[in-house]
Amino acid sequence: MKNQPAFTLALMFLLLIPAVGYCNEYHSQEVVEQNTEGIINWSRGVIQAKGIGVFQNKLPDHVKARSTALKNARLDACRKILEVTKGIRIDDTTVVGDYEGKNDIIMSKIESMVKRAEVVKKEYFSDGTIEVTMEMNLRGGFAQLVLPGEIRPLESIRTMVPVKNLPSVFTGLVVDTRGLGTKPVMAPKILDESAREVYGSAFVSREYAVQQGMSGYSKDLATAQNNQRVADNPLTVKGLRTEGIGHSDVIISNVDACRLRSASENLSFMKKCRVIIVVE
Repeated sequence: MKNQPAFTLALMFLLLIPAVGYCNEYHSQEVVEQNTEGIINWSRGVIQAKGIGVFQNKLPDHVKARSTALKNARLDACRKILEVTKGIRIDDTTVVGDYEGKNDIIMSKIESMVKRAEVVKKEYFSDGTIEVTMEMNLRGGFAQLVLPGEIRPLESIRTMVPVKNLPSVFTGLVVDTRGLGTKPVMAPKILDESAREVYGSAFVSREYAVQQGMSGYSKDLATAQNNQRVADNPLTVKGLRTEGIGHSDVIISNVDACRLRSASENLSFMKKCRVIIVVE
C-alpha cells in the first residue's frame, strides 16, 4: 500500500472540486448569499458574477475574435449582476426589483451602474473561452439611489432623552442573531420588545449609510466584536427573534434597548452606522 497516501490526497482533492467557485474569493466569516447568477457579499458590500465569452475560430482576425469574446463575457457578467441586483433587499418588505415598472428613472440609473461594474478577474482557457469575474459596489452611488428617503443628513438626526442613572457609553453595537434566520438588508431595523425602534433609518446619517452601509454583517461573533467598525467598546446584545415577512428586522430585549438609550453619546456611533449584525 505504498501509494495509499497519494491516493488519499487525490481523493481529498476530488471531493473539494465541487466546492470551487466563488468560495475561494471570500473569507469564511463573510456573509455571502449565492444564487444561480452570482453572489451578494453583504460583509464587503458587493455583488459579483462571472461571464463567459467563446472564442470564434472561424473569424480570420484572432485579435478581434478575442476582443469579441471578452466583450461577450463582460455582457454576460453584467446581465447576471443585474439579475442579482434586482433581488437585493432594501428593507424588510422591499427589493430593488420592485422598482421595475414603477420607477424607470431609478432602474435606468441602476442599469448604467451595472454596465460600469469592475472586472476583477480574467481567465483564458485552452479552448479559447474567456471567463471574467465582475463586481459592483452596493455602497456609494448605488446606496444613495436605493436607501430610504427618510435617512437624512447628519444635522437632521433626531435626539433622544437619556435614561438617568445608566451612564454607559459605547462605541458600537454588535447584534448576535445566529439561529434566528436573519436576512441581510440595506436598511435593517433593531427594535425593542414593544416594537419601538432602537436603531434604523431615523438614527443614522445618510453620509455614513451611503459610504459604508447602515450595518456590517459577519458570521463570527468574535470577529465582529473586534472589527474597527465598532471600535473599542461595543455593546453586544442577543437578538430574541426577527420581525416582519422578510426576517430582517431584529427584536432585542427591553433591558438591552435601555442600555443603548442610557447615554445620549450612544447616538454618535448610531449616526456613524457603527453596527454589525452577526448571522449564521
